Amino acid sequence: MSTIEQTDEHIMHTYVRNALVLDHGNGATCQDADGKTYIDFGSGIGTTSLGFCNDAWAEAVCAQVRTIQHTSNLFYQQPQATLAEKLCGMTGYSKVFFGNSGAEANECAIKIARKYSFDKYGENRNTIITLVNSFHGRTIATLSATGQDVFHNYFFPFVGGFRYAKANDISGLHDMIDETVCAIMIEYVQGEGGVMAIDKAFAEEIRKICTEKDILMIADEVQTGVGRTGKFLAGEHYGIKADVTTLAKGIGGGLPIGICMANEKCADVLDAGAHGSTFGGNPVVCAGAVKVLETLEAEGMMESIMEKSNYIREKLTALEEVAEVSGLGMMIGISLKTKKAPDVLKACIEKGLLVLTAKDRVRLLPPLTISMEELKKGTEILCSVLEG
Repeated sequence: MSTIEQTDEHIMHTYVRNALVLDHGNGATCQDADGKTYIDFGSGIGTTSLGFCNDAWAEAVCAQVRTIQHTSNLFYQQPQATLAEKLCGMTGYSKVFFGNSGAEANECAIKIARKYSFDKYGENRNTIITLVNSFHGRTIATLSATGQDVFHNYFFPFVGGFRYAKANDISGLHDMIDETVCAIMIEYVQGEGGVMAIDKAFAEEIRKICTEKDILMIADEVQTGVGRTGKFLAGEHYGIKADVTTLAKGIGGGLPIGICMANEKCADVLDAGAHGSTFGGNPVVCAGAVKVLETLEAEGMMESIMEKSNYIREKLTALEEVAEVSGLGMMIGISLKTKKAPDVLKACIEKGLLVLTAKDRVRLLPPLTISMEELKKGTEILCSVLEG
């Protein structure tokens, strides 16, 4: 029985999979089970931020596996402490909570917001405003927070206490603010919503509202964080620091991790017993994440991300088929004039390039460490498909 047959027979059909069995890789290049080579412009939906099997990352992970692979959070362990200290130093946040995914990180942020307001104002201040076309996860609470009707089905009843504002509509946002609101939760770039960056003025108004009304500003940087946009946090492009920021995806380098970072104002809201995670802050994952951060700290790294982003964007905007190139940094959305994104994805696979889609757009999330040789080769393939 083939890998595809085994998968289809024994794994729930919750994904629309391409008929491709990936076998091994290095950098931004991988091979399938038949030996065909591909350039990866998707990085596991933004997760393998250092590409496939980065040497420093792999060595750190393997060394930790042979030292101690897990201990509960009833004890202390060094990789977790090292990662937490490094994150706080790089971002200016006071404390972090470790989970296993972006959804878990966002659940933690939701709980911080509601408990912060409960502790200070009482139980009726619990509404969280998110944005239309947002995506915050697939748990019942984070699906409820997600501002897309397509996700609000089947799993009734959904969690109450969420409202959805239109991105960049400052007046509409103000109309939603009342005494029950405890937080506003945003993505600086709506990844699953079409790779659309919000306006700076809108983000600044959110920060102003939150400061004036003692409402927590939550930034979901699960996809935009950890260098993806050419800054460690996308909020840096806006000159904004949220009260709570969530990370996941790229910081794990390919292993599961979710992180909720809180500023001094709300860092101690979740006290003993208020939240927890069996696998959160696993030492193997943390050891790898430390290497991700060390890589991003290297001199010139962020500049190289922007250089690569500018290269791709320049090539794409020159194409007749391309209507718009959206996003920030190496988080790229491509709106097309005549072609369909799923058709482009399939044609790219046939030619040896892995890309993604988001709504009606082609989406690119190349590894941050992709070489210029790999970048140029992949871009040539993509351009040939779009021009064909």
